[in-house]
Amino acid sequence: MPEKGMLIVLSGPSGVGKGTVRKALFKEPDVDFKYSISMTTRKPRKGEKNGSDYFFVSKEQFEQNIREGKMLEYAKYVDNYYGTPLNYVQKTLNAGHDVFLEIEVNGAMQVRANCPGAVFVFLTPPSLDVLKNRLITRGTDKMDVINKRIKKSVQEIGMMRNYDYAVLNDRVGNAVNNIKNIVKCERLRVNRVMPKYLSMLGDKDHVN
Repeated sequence: MPEKGMLIVLSGPSGVGKGTVRKALFKEPDVDFKYSISMTTRKPRKGEKNGSDYFFVSKEQFEQNIREGKMLEYAKYVDNYYGTPLNYVQKTLNAGHDVFLEIEVNGAMQVRANCPGAVFVFLTPPSLDVLKNRLITRGTDKMDVINKRIKKSVQEIGMMRNYDYAVLNDRVGNAVNNIKNIVKCERLRVNRVMPKYLSMLGDKDHVN
């Protein structure tokens, strides 16, 4: 059987640039992560494609998936559901591939409870003013929704303490390089490489 893949979770406040950083990361020639596409009940933004950026579903379909235990994590954020379908993640990790999740903060905490061996990266904005300006410039939400998102972002930034790493998104290239370095370091952790050597020795009692 192949070695189980590593689950990498990227999250952060709305407007911090999670999607932009993730897309840039996946263009790197030395990156071979499998992206787990999230499911949401919000409407597609301009240029977004179903099955590529998100799985866009109805509220009724999403809630049915919850009842049937088909979600690894989910959260309701500014009146819309966001979540990660479970089946794809399990199959891909068991096949030995690393899986990359780009999800909301509340959802990440559910993954933390269910998958303690995952790597959790919190993407941070340079400041709240920069974050608000990004949301305004994006032009996809009305001002009352933007204000809701900023209020929520203050709470989310306080949850950074529950993550393994914090990466500043001042420049996309810098953020991408930092995430790549984090993954490289994680691959060298003793608890990740030990199972291979225990298997090689054939008996864990040989290891002091």
